[in-house]
Amino acid sequence: MDRLFLHVCCAPCAAWPLEWFKAERPGLALELWFYNPNIHPRAEFCRRRDSLAYLAAHHQLTADFSPPYEPRAFLAELAQNPAPPERCRLCYAHRLQAAARAAARRGHRYFSTTLTFSRQQKHDLILEEGRRAATAEGLEFYYEDWRPGRRRGQELTRSLGLYRQTYCGCLFSQLEI
Repeated sequence: MDRLFLHVCCAPCAAWPLEWFKAERPGLALELWFYNPNIHPRAEFCRRRDSLAYLAAHHQLTADFSPPYEPRAFLAELAQNPAPPERCRLCYAHRLQAAARAAARRGHRYFSTTLTFSRQQKHDLILEEGRRAATAEGLEFYYEDWRPGRRRGQELTRSLGLYRQTYCGCLFSQLEI
């Protein structure tokens, strides 16, 4: 694997994986992609996007922020099932399917996500939906459990002054805090 399309949910979840890739896979070319129509409200989306832009610049990486903020389709998908774990499965599926399509269009063979940094995320569902999305596009889903780097990720987030959110991102998770 010499190239990886990396869906990034937020800067705090990307800080440690980016450092990890630099140390463990130094020759790997990363393409960062910010696609998160689940984030609510728009101001929160913008804070997370801008924080990732700062982190990407810090690592001298480029990130694609071109997917527009369009939460309507995501919210419509969740309308019938706003409770976890199905809400989370739908959220992962929505974003990972989009990531797999974008990765395939750009000629990637592998894609992954920084969602696997968080202890709050449901890794079994991420892995299942990531593999499903990869299969649909003829790709491979690269799974890495970055939770062991949690403390280092928090140190990096603080030292870089990155915005740290208090909820997963969607309206329903915001209402649960």
